[in-house]
Amino acid sequence: MRYLVTIIMYSILGASAGFSQTLDFTAVSAEVDFSRTLQEWDGFGFNYVETAHTPDMDEFAQEYGGFSLLDEQEKKAIIGMVFGEDGLRVGLVKMFLDALHQTEPGEPFDHAYTTENMRYFVREGLKTTRARGGDLQIITTMYGPPGFTTMQKVHRGRDLDPAYRDAVADYMVDWVRFLREEEHLPVKYLSLHNEGEDWRRWNQQGYTEHAGHDYNLFWPPEQVTDFLKLMPVKLKAAGLEEVGITPGETTNWYRFSTWGYVEAILQDPEALLQLDLITSHGFYSGSYGRWFGEHKGAGIDRLRAARPDLHAWVTSTSWSNMDAFNIKEMHGNIYTARVNGIIPWAGIQRPPHWVGGDPNPGSAFTVGEDGNYKVRPGYYFYKQITRAGQPGMAVAQASAMDSEIAVIAFSSNGTPNPHAFIVTNIKKEGQKVAVTVKGAVATVFEAYRTTQSPEDGDVDHVDEAYVPLGKFPVIKGMIIYTAPAGSVTTFFAAEH
Repeated sequence: MRYLVTIIMYSILGASAGFSQTLDFTAVSAEVDFSRTLQEWDGFGFNYVETAHTPDMDEFAQEYGGFSLLDEQEKKAIIGMVFGEDGLRVGLVKMFLDALHQTEPGEPFDHAYTTENMRYFVREGLKTTRARGGDLQIITTMYGPPGFTTMQKVHRGRDLDPAYRDAVADYMVDWVRFLREEEHLPVKYLSLHNEGEDWRRWNQQGYTEHAGHDYNLFWPPEQVTDFLKLMPVKLKAAGLEEVGITPGETTNWYRFSTWGYVEAILQDPEALLQLDLITSHGFYSGSYGRWFGEHKGAGIDRLRAARPDLHAWVTSTSWSNMDAFNIKEMHGNIYTARVNGIIPWAGIQRPPHWVGGDPNPGSAFTVGEDGNYKVRPGYYFYKQITRAGQPGMAVAQASAMDSEIAVIAFSSNGTPNPHAFIVTNIKKEGQKVAVTVKGAVATVFEAYRTTQSPEDGDVDHVDEAYVPLGKFPVIKGMIIYTAPAGSVTTFFAAEH
């Protein structure tokens, strides 16, 4: 009897070792299980930024997105690459409300003045999306209010003047009304602020000393909860009760979780009830210091414990060096913070129109002052995950026994989209990966890959740009694949 038990235990341990370190310790053991879903997936997105921090368009007519320099054919080409069937197929869009839509108290709003190119981009993007049978969810964020609403009485003043509390609310509401009723854009969420937690961006008197400072306003936790309760009332009065409210957008999930915002919402039952979507920027920095920001899901988890229905979106995150490491960051937001959607920072940029140089210069496209545009590596790396994680799918369980290999999986979840998984290799050398595939009837997966050699040194160069690799059979429940250094590879279920 003891001998039989020994044999059984040896068999179990042997099977476990075979799963954990496949191919005699020559490959990273990984697994995707499409039957085990973690959270619903709302999609990946795009953000066109037009006016970001100019105090006076007569002095500096800022148009950071660059569409004003392109002809119609070039614009349509980019819109097709973002929204089209063969493009990114994004499902989320972020639109900023800048500070220049009203010049004096009580004056009419001019929502067209600084937003022509952003509105064109989203209008045409919506047409393209609907033409392929999809749709968009739009979130609009108040970048900053008019200067007269602040205690400092200047654009980018730090403190809200309490006398203009309702005026700021009305400023946001009328912008939403304009987008929905006059532009016919499906705005679903209104976000209160852009990185309004970062009180150190102003001097002690509440003025910014940096010309490249975004429009902004300081939003302490108690101001956020106040507006979470105020805005639904304002929206309903304007016939816009279908539009949900978010708590604004801190710089990263760490700040959202630990700077008092989650606690303030949880301690205010009405604010918690009115919250419709959890939002934050998802910028990552793993080094302790001023800009520390891990992919911390603690705040999201605490709010979901009280409100399990709540989804969470990253509403801005860096393109970093537009390489495999950037997709590793996306992996952190999806599996560590456990978000339901990601919208990166400005996807198309005109570099001279960010005063002092953009601190996040990665992008999908850049536009030159000569009227030409360039498709950058960020586009191709982003395409690897946007096409895999379409709206309505679900994040599936995925793992890899190596911290330089990141695996992301999306389950079809009843949509027409195929199961898909992504293998990212940030290693400086190729790595064999053995992926055990569970919960899928497909016996073949079709793969595409983008690669940038870590030794290249040119951030605007890719060795492979979403190239088709052909079909990979599932043999004995497993796909064996060698991922090149600095590569991201997407596998789509192809055959049954």
